[in-house]
Parts: sequence; structure tokens; C-alpha cells
Amino acid sequence: MGCLVSTPQDSVGNRKRPGSIGDVSVYVPGFRIPKPVDFSLSLGDHLPKNLMERLSALRTRVVVMAGQEAPTVSRTRRKSATQHGGSTLADLHQALQDYLPVLLGLVKDGSQLQHNVQFAWMNQEDEAEETAISNAWYEVLSVLHLMAMLSLSQANLLLLPRTSADGYQPKVSEENRRASVDIFLKAAGYLDCAVRHVLPQFPTSLREDLPVDLAEGVLRALCLQALGQGVDIQLGMAIDSAKATLAVKRRLACEMVKCWQQAQDNIMNLPLANGWGGKHRLFIKWKYVEAKAAAYYYHGLILDEGNTEKSHGMAVAALQAADEYFKESKRSCEAFNAASPLSSFDSSWFRNPPLWGTMKYLSEKIPKDTSSKVRINRDLYSHEKIMETAPTLPDFSLALKPDEFQLPPVVPSWNEENVGGGQASSNQL
Repeated sequence: MGCLVSTPQDSVGNRKRPGSIGDVSVYVPGFRIPKPVDFSLSLGDHLPKNLMERLSALRTRVVVMAGQEAPTVSRTRRKSATQHGGSTLADLHQALQDYLPVLLGLVKDGSQLQHNVQFAWMNQEDEAEETAISNAWYEVLSVLHLMAMLSLSQANLLLLPRTSADGYQPKVSEENRRASVDIFLKAAGYLDCAVRHVLPQFPTSLREDLPVDLAEGVLRALCLQALGQGVDIQLGMAIDSAKATLAVKRRLACEMVKCWQQAQDNIMNLPLANGWGGKHRLFIKWKYVEAKAAAYYYHGLILDEGNTEKSHGMAVAALQAADEYFKESKRSCEAFNAASPLSSFDSSWFRNPPLWGTMKYLSEKIPKDTSSKVRINRDLYSHEKIMETAPTLPDFSLALKPDEFQLPPVVPSWNEENVGGGQASSNQL
């Protein structure tokens, strides 16, 4: 079933919680760091020496690289992450990909070896400093979670505004925006696989004892966050495109609302610890309110194209809602940036938004268009003709889907006859 050991947080813990997390375009709630494991103690009598050494070497590589990368991942505008011996995000991601097909041998065909090794990881969003469980599925789940966090970190680096060659204000290139959408879908794919294919392998009692970092609600929220930020990028590119219609922009904004609302629903009642966890909750709240401002703005513009008093009244109500949500989003942004660990952005970021994307456009257009259209319509129609309640937003299904990530096949070394450990039927997992 798996032995569980949780280490409570203390004053001398080793959890990686920097005072500043650098510039944030994509919030990543910290890296869970694996602790060293001596496979020879638990697997020495069950595995050939070469296979055990391979498993040990691959995991040790992950432990070392993750320990180096975690304190520096938030540093932005790095020319090279390897300048001082640290690994790059891509190198650590590759190390995890190399480790996973060897690790999966421990759970192959329901092998009882899955319970032989106690795997320990340092948490970030849980009150417990670290959690150790004697179940190889816990290790698989932790690997997928870290792969997703690495992808989100990579997307964050791509989406930070860079100073352009012409010397004008920083911006994000079209190439980086398109690449980030692919990375968001990859991250969502890892998390979707974790929820649908790995969590079901745990007994109910053990699932309840997993750290909150790996709780189903957090995994689902992170998956939806990745999709929501992918849609946000698509909306930003639609805004920059002369060919994109209001209907396209409204649909994307409404899809964003659905992503962030579902993310908030999944995470709101979980016992997230202060620090990474609390800031994560604030980030989702901020992006949810921001998405609603965008959706009501475009909905209002489309309603205003109607030829009836009712449609104009509904347009006014929608635009007023957009303006209120926009003001609330600024307050939510400030609350997020004020929470520890601090980010480099502050409230001035909203006064001087980047030169691309959703918020640049909306920070200029929502207050201006709302004021103008509300004044015009109130001059044309009586107070009774103006709806005071915002109309319901259209419901669109999500166009973006997580990548179809599947657990890799077990390496052939596990098929050798001298690999022992006893076998159990797959329904005993």
C-alpha cells in the first residue's frame, strides 16, 4: 500500500522559498525537490546490479539537477543557466524523461517492488516540509508534476518582455508567443495524464495522504491554468490581428473565463500553505477576474451592434461589468504581487503594461469605451430602459485541449528473467 512519512515544517527547513521570484508572466508554485535514495538497500536482492545502478544514476542526476535549478529558476533574462554549473530547464526535463521509463519498471505488471523503496520529496504548497511514501506510483506522480512545472517555467521565460533591437519598450515576439502555447499544452498533458492515469493507481486512503501539491484539485487547477494562459496568448494575438473579428475575441475571452473559473473551483477549498500556495490562489483569482473583464467587454461591444433598445441596454450593463471587473483585477494583481514570495512586477506594471497582448489593449479600451457608450446610451434611453444587471456570458466549449501524453514503455532491461521481486495481478495496484 505504501508507508507514509510527512515531515512537519520547522524553523530550519530546507524548502526552496526565495525572497523574490523574479518577473512573473506565468506563475509556477515552486519546484518539488526529490531527496536522495539508496536503491541498494531496498532493491539489492531483487535487481541485477547493472539495472539497479542505472536506476540509481538516473535518479541521482535528477536530484542534483533539480537542487541546482530550483533556487535559480525564477531568475529572468539569463543568457545561460549553465554559467555557474547549474542545469538548464531543458536539461532537467530531459533527465526526467530518461528516468521515467526505467522507473516504471517498479510498477510493471503490478510488481510488488513498487512498495520496496521509500521516495521522499520536498513540498512547496503543503504545510509538511517533505513527504516520503513507499510507493513507486508516488515517484511517477512527482516526476510528472515536476515536468509540468518545468514547462510552465519555460513558458514564463518566453513570455517575459525583452528589449527590442530597435531600442523601444520591451515586447514579446510573435515566435515566443506561439511557442508558449505549445508548451502550455504540453504542461497540461503531463497534468492530465497524472490525474487520469496515475492517481487512480493509489488506494483511496493513500490518495488522501498525498501532499496538497499533488492533490487532484491542485493538479486539475494547474492543468486548467495552463489551458487558460494558452487561450490568453491566443486572445492577445487576435487583438494584434486586423483579421480577427469581435466574435472570435469574445469566444476566446469566454473560454478564458471558463478555464480560470474551473481552476478556482478546484483549488479554493484546499488547505494550501502560506507562501507558494497562498500566492497560487491569489494568481488564479487575479486571472479569473481579468478574464471576466475581457469577456464582458467584447460581449458588450457585440451587443451594442444590435438595433434595439434592449440590446443597447444590455451592452451598457456588460460594459459596466467589464469596467468593474477591470478595476477589481487591478486590486487582485496588487494583492498577488504584494504576497510573499515577492515578484518583480508591482502595481506600476498595470499603469505601464507590456506592449503586446490582452492587458495592454484592455487597460486602454475598457475605461474609455465604457465611459463613452454608457454616456451615449443613457442620453438616448430612459433609466428604466437600461439593464442594471450584467447579461449572462455566452457558453463556449474549450477549443484548446491538453496534449495526449502517455506514460512511456518500460525499458527492455526489466524484461530479463533475472529481474525478481514477485508479481501481482494488475488489479492489485
